[in-house]
Amino acid sequence: MIHYSTLIAIICVAATTYLTRILGYLLLKNRTLSTRSQRILQVIPGCVLISVIAPYFVTDNPANLIAMIITLLAATYFSLLPTVIISIGATGLLRYFI
Repeated sequence: MIHYSTLIAIICVAATTYLTRILGYLLLKNRTLSTRSQRILQVIPGCVLISVIAPYFVTDNPANLIAMIITLLAATYFSLLPTVIISIGATGLLRYFI
């Protein structure tokens, strides 16, 4: 069974990711953005994801450390959605078996 705090964290991360996208659109829809500004807005969801997983960099749980390595490797080859799917799957399997 999923922990209540984990469920709340997932919901908050999803809401934050969605809100950063939609609020950025609503606030900036009538403006022309520079290329640099567009790139910054595109990476905000990834920054939110990193802020959630960053505390696990100091964990002593080997399953979490291995899952982070897998996530970092996936992030170098795939876009955000496949990376998230791979990292969730890897973390779940590693926590179950280790």
